[in-house]
Amino acid sequence: MGVFTFVCRNSGDEWTGKSLSGDLEASAGSTFELQRKLVHTALSADSSGGVQSSFSFVTPTSGVFQVIIGGASGGAFIGGGGAAAAAPGGGAAPAAEAEKKEEKKEEKDEESDEGDMGFSLFD
Repeated sequence: MGVFTFVCRNSGDEWTGKSLSGDLEASAGSTFELQRKLVHTALSADSSGGVQSSFSFVTPTSGVFQVIIGGASGGAFIGGGGAAAAAPGGGAAPAAEAEKKEEKKEEKDEESDEGDMGFSLFD
């Protein structure tokens, strides 16, 4: 797993990014282009798995960009609700079903508490 942190600065029409440790750097005309180039630069140093990245402005003309490579075990999360459907047998899908059953059971318990007291807030 590799973690690369870049300090990004804007001077005129150009954004530059330089790693805190090492000599990795890139430059581009926009923050978007710079982020793409820095991810490729980090991948050239370590290509051991999935890529996660995060950019945060510190001032309007500077920011911090972090690239994490290979941090997730079992793959990276991509997209919405399809992950549970794609889980192999015995994986996350049965656990999700068990959670749903527990939720239903808890709801029934709450309803039975109202009945035991002999009144309801909505009567």
